[in-house]
Amino acid sequence: MGNNILVVAETDDGAVKKTAFELLGKAKALAASTGGAVHAVLIGDGDAASLGAYGASTVHHASGAAFSHYNPAAWTSAVQGAIAASDAGVVLAAAGPQVRDGFARLAARLGAGLATEVTELRAEGGAVVGRRPQFAGKAFSDVVIRSAVALFTVRPNSFGVPEAGGGSASVSALAAGGDSKEKVVGSEEPSSDVVDLTEAERIVSGGRAVKSAENFDKLIRPLAASIGATPGASRAAVDAGYAPHNEQVGQTGKVVNPSLYIACGISGAIQHLAGMRTSKVIVAINKDPEAPIFQHATYGIVGDIFDICPMLTAELESA
Repeated sequence: MGNNILVVAETDDGAVKKTAFELLGKAKALAASTGGAVHAVLIGDGDAASLGAYGASTVHHASGAAFSHYNPAAWTSAVQGAIAASDAGVVLAAAGPQVRDGFARLAARLGAGLATEVTELRAEGGAVVGRRPQFAGKAFSDVVIRSAVALFTVRPNSFGVPEAGGGSASVSALAAGGDSKEKVVGSEEPSSDVVDLTEAERIVSGGRAVKSAENFDKLIRPLAASIGATPGASRAAVDAGYAPHNEQVGQTGKVVNPSLYIACGISGAIQHLAGMRTSKVIVAINKDPEAPIFQHATYGIVGDIFDICPMLTAELESA
């Protein structure tokens, strides 16, 4: 394979996700050091040509009924076709459920190395090096992939969104259908209108200290809404029935990487830290000054969440 970089651009209801723009901006910077061009693959409906404004020279587009819903075999075949068409040596995609499934299949098909959940990428000696957190964020490892194709999944919000330029990419159609023997008969969309935890830039999480589902709704959700954040919860809060499992942050929940993470009444157990430790700014609110969360917080507020959260909500709403 060559030295081109391919970005997997995901869509949501026909709109290209922000993660695609983040990765295209980073790919453009890497390509400036390694040489080669930036390509993208867009699967499903979406404005493929518009990706040129963020650095893609060519977009390989797979559209049609076979791609209206995620289908593992069709998705994998489409990305594999884009890798061949783009002569890519490096493939970047946002870490998420579909990519985790599809990239594992791609790695097996291509005999390719796979680095998951990286939070940094850099060019070194003509190769792309990924840095990924390990041991619940206590250590980081640099990963260099020596296979002909290097696959990297990147945590959302690891890079900023670049300014859109005036360019337009050329669009190349990929064959639809693939070798899928599966059929999607329906899908159930989430009813929430907030950004999913894994892609949210701001998160407000509540722990066991909220004491009830009613208090969670009175304390955590209004505070989150005041700053356009997504509500989250610790495992203890979810196990107690204060919040649904899809809002759980941690080792057995979702791994998040927001710009701002506000932890309300969360002690900071290692299982929770494993899911949010790479957050850019961490604000901890806890009445126990010895709570472990304060060791990792950028800012700490020692106080009762029943006093602090309503005060913060009122101030933020008025601002």
